[in-house]
Amino acid sequence: MTSAPHLLTEDRPEFQRLLDEALRNAPERPDLASIGERLNAEQLRTMAMDASGILIGAAAPEYEHFVKVREDHRDPALRGPATADEAPGRVGAGAVVAVLAPVLSGTAMLIFLLVGYLLKLLDPAPAFAGTMLTAGWLFGALTVLAILFAAVGLLVTAVRNSATEVVPEDPQDIPEEVSRAREAWQHALLERGILPFLRDALADPGADPAAGAPYRPAGRIPQLGYTRPDFTSPAAEEPARRPGYSSPDFTSPDVGGPDRLPD
Repeated sequence: MTSAPHLLTEDRPEFQRLLDEALRNAPERPDLASIGERLNAEQLRTMAMDASGILIGAAAPEYEHFVKVREDHRDPALRGPATADEAPGRVGAGAVVAVLAPVLSGTAMLIFLLVGYLLKLLDPAPAFAGTMLTAGWLFGALTVLAILFAAVGLLVTAVRNSATEVVPEDPQDIPEEVSRAREAWQHALLERGILPFLRDALADPGADPAAGAPYRPAGRIPQLGYTRPDFTSPAAEEPARRPGYSSPDFTSPDVGGPDRLPD
């Protein structure tokens, strides 16, 4: 069994847009004029979204061609692998350091300053009280530097992401071949997928979106590559005849009376 293709994330809004447009214009089409009598637009949309794999599969060749043409015309720089600086491991380590460094240095500053000033209250004050205060102010300076480092890192990351962000293409900048492939896919998806599905759902009296199971119109379910085995019971034979028997023939001996003795 071949499964229906899945839409890429960037193409899912287009599928939903075509579905919503078909539902919005349904009252103007004679074959969909019965919308709202038994099933309303929202119910039909829910049923179509549940069966989206079947609808998408109706235009699978056109979609595969569209994706291939679009990838061939995209900027190779936008399709290339991420650089070493943008590797997930390095980005994650930098984010951890940027967050933890100010927290740890700030915590150490508070501890050393608090202990140092408490020791200063003693009379006489211990000699290492000044050392504790010096260490506290040193960690305070490190905290300020860590905060500045984190701010600069966030700014650089924002600038880098804005420079590599893929912005939506202007329709005027789309190559003609890509535009034709997209229109062919949209037409096939609408005419062979969405509209027939809506017609079948409106014409099927058993279509019930509240039943819980996704609706599958007859004739639009992918055929499985096997058939159910034909189990047949063996022909019933005539019951065997019970073996016949007769009771043994018991006969009494020829015994005479007491007055008749053997010679």
